[in-house]
Amino acid sequence: MGSLAAGGIPLYYLYGDQGADVDLDFLHIEPLRDRSGPNDWRIRPHAHPDHMQVLLVREGGGTIRMEDQISFIPAPAIMVVPAGIVHQIDFDPGTDGYVVTAALGCLKAASSSDPRLETAASRPAVYPIEGTGVSIPAVVDTFHWLHREFIWSAPGRRISMMAHYMRLLVIVLRLNITHDETGISTPDRGYDLLLRYRALLERHFRTERSLTFYAKELAATQARLNAACKARAGKTASDLLYERLLMEAKRYLVYTESSVAQVAHMTGFDDPAYFNRFFTQRVGISPGTYRKQAARHDS
Repeated sequence: MGSLAAGGIPLYYLYGDQGADVDLDFLHIEPLRDRSGPNDWRIRPHAHPDHMQVLLVREGGGTIRMEDQISFIPAPAIMVVPAGIVHQIDFDPGTDGYVVTAALGCLKAASSSDPRLETAASRPAVYPIEGTGVSIPAVVDTFHWLHREFIWSAPGRRISMMAHYMRLLVIVLRLNITHDETGISTPDRGYDLLLRYRALLERHFRTERSLTFYAKELAATQARLNAACKARAGKTASDLLYERLLMEAKRYLVYTESSVAQVAHMTGFDDPAYFNRFFTQRVGISPGTYRKQAARHDS
């Protein structure tokens, strides 16, 4: 089982999977039946602290509970489950469609050219597609091709997957605009505080390492900030800060030819030796070894 949030609710990156995902640019897609069918079409209450999901229900239906709201799932429909939202799904037997799971880093990268994409993807919702003007065949085609690229090891696979994921986010945005106020309200102040903290991290993680700074900017005590992070993400505020730093460092190590010392400076570390210790302690291998392993994986 994954880790537990406050209150004992399981936290997964993929429902039921053991361990934790280490790829913070993670993007995954699978047919709904692959995980729902073996579980008698019931997905028990859980949350994804660092990942969001978009589901296509093409045929079938059921009900979904997100936090304290239960919604009927028509077909065809798109469901959006933001990171940290506790949800439970009871599918009708034989329900067909796809579920896309994306790390918040992947969402951030895909929506960088239009912040509205991230905003729409951060709103829990069940969107019927019929009568919206959004083409149902185009929606199905988007998921189909994303799945095909996911299972097909071909040149340009990562770029193609991101392109289809961006297309999916545009569909979510258009459905969000079309349905206007039909989404599900976000749950509580703790969840809102977590979202604001993540947004603040994006602006300051390279230069600010003190929780005092973040708590002051958010008009919250450090204890309240930590409680919100533990309740909704299963991690402390410091853990989330360190994860963001590591994600940036990993990107530089994989996608650039910058030296480890340069990567240290670009992520806000004045002392490359300290950066090396920081990275090794939390990742389990040195930055140089991580780069070599990533290069072998991509070759």
